[in-house]
Amino acid sequence: MSEDRTVLVTGAGGGLGREIARLLLARGLRVAVADLDEDRLSETVDAAPQRALVLPGDLTAEGAPEATVAAVVKRWGRIDMLVNNAGYGAIQPFLEMQRSTWDRTLGINVIALALLTAAAGRQMGEAGQGRIVNITSPASRMTLPLYTAYAASKAAVDAITRSAAVALAPYGVLVNAVAPGMMDTEMQKSTEAEIARIEGRTDIDAFLAERTARIPLGRRAGVAEIAESVVWLALDAPAYMTAERMNMSGGMDRD
Repeated sequence: MSEDRTVLVTGAGGGLGREIARLLLARGLRVAVADLDEDRLSETVDAAPQRALVLPGDLTAEGAPEATVAAVVKRWGRIDMLVNNAGYGAIQPFLEMQRSTWDRTLGINVIALALLTAAAGRQMGEAGQGRIVNITSPASRMTLPLYTAYAASKAAVDAITRSAAVALAPYGVLVNAVAPGMMDTEMQKSTEAEIARIEGRTDIDAFLAERTARIPLGRRAGVAEIAESVVWLALDAPAYMTAERMNMSGGMDRD
């Protein structure tokens, strides 16, 4: 299938971002992938490198969000979709939080996301169409004293999604978000391992089972099914849908 549309997926070196990029490649799109590790990005797009653009680098660096979007436009002349998937989170007890954790968390989860959205939005606005999907989290609505910086950053993602949706609506650009539940990604595993350590839990299997039992559907999300929801928003959702937060948390996030 011939497909001229282009998409930029951040945080595509593994986990959810990798799955999203691969699904979009399978749909025939031209896919730019951004992350820190060039080798991991190349692995993400190895099935269709001729339709891929690998953009390694730190999106928190000065000018990096704008330069990343510009690289996509330079290569293909357009950017039709943006998936803001890159994210960072660190477990720290509330009374032991460090400035460096907040700087890193807000830098990638909030500032880079906002600037990428604005940069892509300008290009899409000129074209009169486009779709942006942000990855948020049920954490944005939860009380998490061990994960406050991350939870706060995802609340900011929700606010940015709504603001961007209204700002870009006159230009035909849709902005929505997906809130995934627990997935067994590298980030999820490291996060839960650190929580278990802080709480003095050595029975890891029992600890994880207890956390899974909190999910009304009784299981963790598959990375593929979350990726499919992101791709649906980016490609197939109705053109009247914007400023929406899609909860893919198995019922954990009930609003």
